[in-house]
Amino acid sequence: MILLTAQNISKTYMERKVLDNVSFFLNEGDKVGIIGINGTGKSTLLRILAGAEEPDGGEVIRTGGIRISYLPQIPEFDDRGSILSQVLAHLPDDLKEAKEYEAKSVLAKLGITDYDRDISTLSGGEKRRAGIAAALVQPSDVLLLDEPTNHIDNETAQLLEELLMKYRGAIVMVTHDRYFLNKICGRIAEVDKGSLYVSDGNYSDYLTKKAQREADEAAAERKNRSLYRRELEWISRGARARGTKSRDRIERFEALKNREIPVEAEKLKLQSVSSRLGKKTIEIEDISKTVDGKPLITDFSYIISRDARIGIVGRNGAGKSTFLKMLTGEVSPDKGRIVLGDTVNISYFSQECESMDPTLRVIDYIRETADRVQTPDGTVTASQMLERFLFTPELQWNRIEKLSGGERKRLYLLKILMTAPNILLLDEPTNDLDITTLTILEDYLESFSGAVIAVSHDRYFLDKMADEIFEFKDGQCNRFNGNYSDYAEKALTSAETEKPKKKCEKKERVYTGRTKLRFSFKEQREYDTIDDDIAALEQAIADTEKEMSANTSDYVRLQELSDKKDALSKELDEKMERWVYLNDLAERIGRGETV
Repeated sequence: MILLTAQNISKTYMERKVLDNVSFFLNEGDKVGIIGINGTGKSTLLRILAGAEEPDGGEVIRTGGIRISYLPQIPEFDDRGSILSQVLAHLPDDLKEAKEYEAKSVLAKLGITDYDRDISTLSGGEKRRAGIAAALVQPSDVLLLDEPTNHIDNETAQLLEELLMKYRGAIVMVTHDRYFLNKICGRIAEVDKGSLYVSDGNYSDYLTKKAQREADEAAAERKNRSLYRRELEWISRGARARGTKSRDRIERFEALKNREIPVEAEKLKLQSVSSRLGKKTIEIEDISKTVDGKPLITDFSYIISRDARIGIVGRNGAGKSTFLKMLTGEVSPDKGRIVLGDTVNISYFSQECESMDPTLRVIDYIRETADRVQTPDGTVTASQMLERFLFTPELQWNRIEKLSGGERKRLYLLKILMTAPNILLLDEPTNDLDITTLTILEDYLESFSGAVIAVSHDRYFLDKMADEIFEFKDGQCNRFNGNYSDYAEKALTSAETEKPKKKCEKKERVYTGRTKLRFSFKEQREYDTIDDDIAALEQAIADTEKEMSANTSDYVRLQELSDKKDALSKELDEKMERWVYLNDLAERIGRGETV
């Protein structure tokens, strides 16, 4: 049964059309993940589906009687009141008592057990968990979630994942958590340039289908380019035999000339930018730190290597961000010391993001850091760097106040990277960043020549980025070799507290047996002669047509010539197909492709 249908939805913000005639439907039991670059309208679409915002055009039809529960990015609570009362606030009075036990159970699973605590005392992550509980306890047929894993720790994210897998109703969620998308969703909807593209299957299926679609489009365009060059050559031969040119081929040439060329997907690309790092990096000597009587780290020592890739995990409030701030010097340890090498240049991407002047133009914000930067590809201007971060020339001259929250986070990330650090500290970089930005950030970190230390709840990001995990727990920093999955296997499935044995060593590069693409002997000979063969066939067809014109009264001969022309035309079509294949192969060989 269809629960809701969005028909021809359009929405414009500040002269920027984020949704353009978009349609969407949700069936009973569907689990849909909405993805897309920040600022493309994902949250807007969710608010429209929830009824929290009206579209400029189109309508949302909700099946009579369906109940919708909606979690916005920033949960809405009163300024005062107990956690429990706020979680139950949106329920009818006659349901509140019946739902109290369920609310307490969900809150406990999400790590909140002091139900009478005032809502105003909660941290951002704790308010997020309370908001999730409020959405889950509300009786609903449709659950709409906007970035449900933002600002919650890894364990809570896994618990939420389990709760959602058991939910019987339909779910539509905006999220950048790729493990969430893989495990929960059966459909992926991508918002791009005002349009909506829906793909059946989970995130892995979506990636496979998208890669195949892009490969098919690229192959088709290569074929069309080759065919267009050949047809252009044919159509441009001048006066010779102009009158005999096939109308079909002329029409085909015009169609090729006016074809719609597929637009290559925008790619966020930033070459590794860093300054030289000497032998001495950061030495942590027996540090301890206590905040409000709670020990966060005790007697911890460590020397950070020049190419370290450290992921930091732990419950909210365990001291992860405090540790990064101690490395920057913003916070001092109670005991011990942190010594920085002379060449160390730290850039710190803070969880809170920095305050931005809303009246400042995007390009001026970046120029405050650097007007140009040196990369392995040469000198790149601030404007070029912004384009690589998906800020179009038009968008670069917009004021910051016109940017979405995710776009501001992306802009802030670019500013941090443009300082050319050799040690990069990232505090929850995955919050509010879209999957496209995350993917390229991960690729950037692979080529970054300095050390990277990142606090993150994004398991997918930590699996790709980290080769060592620091777990902050009960005032201790426990170290685990490997990425997040290795850590989860060792730490989360065992009650043992002994230090795990080293599991992962650097893997040797395995020879895959790939060789350069090349012509076979037969293909090379065919490639060398095929132009002459095609020219001979075209001349034979022209001669046949000429003879047909001279024998209009001899019907027997005319039929023979007509059959001959059909056979020659068929042979020419086959030869043209072969020409396209061989020329495409020659282009790929020229690019040095392998098989």
